[in-house]
Amino acid sequence: MEILAAPPTERFAEGTDRIADFLSRSRAVAHEDFSQHLYSHADDAAVRHVFRVASSLDSMVVGEPQVLGQVRRAYSLAVEAGTAGRVLNRLVHQAFHVAKRVRTETGIAASAVSISYMAVELGRKVFGDLKGRTVLLVGAGEMAELSAKHLISAGVSRVLVTNRTEENARQIAAEFNGEAVEFSRLAACLAEADIVICSTAANQYLITPSIAREALEMRRNRPSFFIDISVPRNIDPEVGRIPNLFVFDIDDLESVIASNIREREREAERAELIVESEVMQFQQSLRTLDIGPTLGALRQKLQDIARAEMMRQRQRLGKLSPEQERAIEALLMSTVNKISHPIINRLKSSYDSGASDDVQSWRDVFGLERDEKE
Repeated sequence: MEILAAPPTERFAEGTDRIADFLSRSRAVAHEDFSQHLYSHADDAAVRHVFRVASSLDSMVVGEPQVLGQVRRAYSLAVEAGTAGRVLNRLVHQAFHVAKRVRTETGIAASAVSISYMAVELGRKVFGDLKGRTVLLVGAGEMAELSAKHLISAGVSRVLVTNRTEENARQIAAEFNGEAVEFSRLAACLAEADIVICSTAANQYLITPSIAREALEMRRNRPSFFIDISVPRNIDPEVGRIPNLFVFDIDDLESVIASNIREREREAERAELIVESEVMQFQQSLRTLDIGPTLGALRQKLQDIARAEMMRQRQRLGKLSPEQERAIEALLMSTVNKISHPIINRLKSSYDSGASDDVQSWRDVFGLERDEKE
C-alpha cells in the first residue's frame, strides 16, 4: 500500500507523521506496531519511485501490466475526491507517460513470464490471431482459469469446460459465459478445440495419442495445441509427436518463463535510463510550475497598466467604432506581450539557474507580492 502526497518541503516530516497517524486510526492498529515497516521517499527519490512503480520496474514480476491499472484506478478516485492537486496531477500524468515510453521503447513486456500469459503467447505463435478460436478447459484448476481469462482478453470467443465433477464444470463455464460438457465427451470436445488446457488431479493420461489422432481427423488436420499444467501429467508426451499437434507441459513452460524473466531484467536496465531522464525533466517542469504564478501575475500587471492608461486617455480619441475599439485593445496587448517577453525569459532563466534573488527583485520592481496580498 502506498500513499502519494505533496506537502510543503519544510513540512515533510509533519506530513509523513500525519499520514502514518491516518493509517493507524483507519485500520485500528497502534502506530508503534507498524511504524518500523513504513518507508518514505522525498523529492527526486519520490518521483523516481512513482515512475518505477508505474513502469513495473518495482514489481515482483518486472514488466507485469496490472500495477499500471492500479495506479490509474487510484488516480481516478483521487480526482473524483478532489485530493489530487496540481503537483500530483502533473506527477501521475508524467508517470503514465514514462510507463508508455518504457513499454514502447524497451522489450520489458514483450515476453510472457507467467503460465497464464504463456498460453496467450503460444496461441499467437501457433495461430497468429486468436479471434474466433475455441479453448477447452479439462479440469477446474486455478491456473487453467487464469489462462482462459487471458485468452478471452486476447480474442478467444468460445470456452468449453469439462470436469469429472459436473457442478464444478458448470460453475466455471458460467463464469466465462461458456459451455459445460460431460467428461465422457472429452474426445468429441477435443475435435472442437483449438487450444486445450489440462489441469486435473488424475494420476494417469487422459489424452492419449489415439484420442488425439481421432480428434485431429475430425478437425481435418487443422492444428491445435495443448498446455498440460497437471502434476502428474495428464497428456501423453507422444501426442506432441503427431503432426499439427503441439504439446507443452509445466517443465516446458517454466524453462521458457525463466529465460523470458532474464530477458526482461536486461531490458529493465534500459528502462531505468528512461526513468532517470524523465525524473530530471519532471523536476524541471515543476520549476516552471512554481514560477508560473509569478509569470502570470507579471503579465496581468502589465495588461492592467495598459488598460488603465487606455481608459485615462480614452476621451482624447473621440468617438470610435466597435472595430476600432477592438483594434486598439489588440494593439495594446500585442505591445505588452512584446515588452514583457524578454523580462519573462530573464525570469525563467534566473529561476532555472537557482538565482532566486533575481526573481524576487523583479517581483519587487512590479509590486507583485503587494498586489497578491491586496
